[in-house]
Amino acid sequence: MNRRELGRTATAFLAAITVGATVTTAPRPAAAVPPGFDHVVYWNNVLLDAYRATDLPPTVLSRAGAMMHLAMYDTAVSLGTAGAPYIATVAKIPNYNYDRDWNLDAAAVRVLRAVFPGLNFDAAYSGSRVYPPIGNPGPEGYSTSVGDGAAQNIISARANDGSTNNAPYTASITAGQWRPTGSGAAASPNWGSVKPFALTSGSQFRPPLPGGFSTVGAMLSSPQYATQVNDVRRKGSANASPTDRTTDQTRLAFFWANDAGGTYKPPGQLFAHTQVVAAQRPTETVRLFALVAMALADAAIAGWDAKYNTSIDLWRPETAIAEPQSDGNAATTPDPAWRPLSVNRNGVRFSPPFPAYVSGHAIFAGAWAGVMKRYYGTDAVSFTGGTDDPNAAGVTRSFSSFSAAATENAASRIYLGVHYQWDADAGMSTGDAVANRVFGNYLK
Repeated sequence: MNRRELGRTATAFLAAITVGATVTTAPRPAAAVPPGFDHVVYWNNVLLDAYRATDLPPTVLSRAGAMMHLAMYDTAVSLGTAGAPYIATVAKIPNYNYDRDWNLDAAAVRVLRAVFPGLNFDAAYSGSRVYPPIGNPGPEGYSTSVGDGAAQNIISARANDGSTNNAPYTASITAGQWRPTGSGAAASPNWGSVKPFALTSGSQFRPPLPGGFSTVGAMLSSPQYATQVNDVRRKGSANASPTDRTTDQTRLAFFWANDAGGTYKPPGQLFAHTQVVAAQRPTETVRLFALVAMALADAAIAGWDAKYNTSIDLWRPETAIAEPQSDGNAATTPDPAWRPLSVNRNGVRFSPPFPAYVSGHAIFAGAWAGVMKRYYGTDAVSFTGGTDDPNAAGVTRSFSSFSAAATENAASRIYLGVHYQWDADAGMSTGDAVANRVFGNYLK
């Protein structure tokens, strides 16, 4: 059977299939799956396309990624991959044949349909199943009930996790406290209270308040605060001189940004980099991506806990620099015209719509690097990654280690003018604590 005939046969077969269905059919011939066709990576790419299409906050996106990859992981475990399931092993129905890849497809698409109800995944589902199962069906046919069941388990487990809490955030006009900067209302203000995937709570690894200060007043009056503000004022300005921000620092700032609509956002970039490494170092992708996805999802919960659930919801640099006359610190000087390097597709300078401390990019980066170095048993893995940011189209950057990439990711936010150094530092350390928890306790 040639490739065209195989495609027609698969298309006809697909017309009879619904997610979770059992189908009786004749024996399937062995199909030559092209090298590198990995169903986990395939669905990760579908996930990234959903990120681009929906323009949702990184909190919501990271939760969706964890749900999809954990459903796929439990599917693989249920069908014989060694390891403990995240939720439960799904039993097979007697007399049916269970193709692993087709069940992975069923798990992925069911979760994606649940978490992105406005998108249509029919074409993606068909594309994943071009290659029919190899060998004979069981007496009753082929079944995708294991993948379907694993997906339903994770959907049910997350049904009341707090992610739908849309209670509005009341912004403060007190100096030092965050208020909207023109890029929208507070995004995901209640996310720090969402039920984590691996942590005991969003506050389990909560870092100290900015600078270790106990009150916003003590922070604002300190020399440490003035140093933080003046550092980003120089490095992160839209009009920074080459001596304050080099050409390469400007380039890396945009490389890591991915804040604009239509990009795969910060979690998506880290998934894309995971794909690069996994292609270089062949591995059991179903477990690797599930670990990364769990860590990113819990990093979002921990990060948003630090942003909103403490006594200091730290204002963004553009507010601090435009209004420093109200901070009571003689070492800061007002500059109402100051704007960050960060810019949207319409050329408008902006800061993301949530408090500065801790940096979301940094906590995602710390969690990602923490999982990757633990999974591979070394930090010293070189790779070259790309970006979706419209201000860095076609740009790639190379790194000698996971930590080097994460450190650059965190630092990029200072050069972009939307974060302070202590946002980056606390985000990185908290992210690594999340990774340690995930890797040390789950998906063994």
